[in-house]
Amino acid sequence: MIPTSKSKSNSHPWCIIRQLPNIQRLVVARFRRRNDADAYLQILRRLLPAASHVIVFDSTVIEISGEAEKSLLEQLV
Repeated sequence: MIPTSKSKSNSHPWCIIRQLPNIQRLVVARFRRRNDADAYLQILRRLLPAASHVIVFDSTVIEISGEAEKSLLEQLV
């Protein structure tokens, strides 16, 4: 697992996302391989059965800041 604070989206494209209310999301962890993400997701589902997590493939090269992401979401809504 890679800390999400570093810009590693290019080399760690598989992400586990926690789905939050009001169309918000939180990147929980990033992985190089899908099977690593699947294994971690199984653990999360056992530890936090009420939370909703999904695995996504993030093909973006540049990570945007939280403020830029909020403005993009506001434009879509």
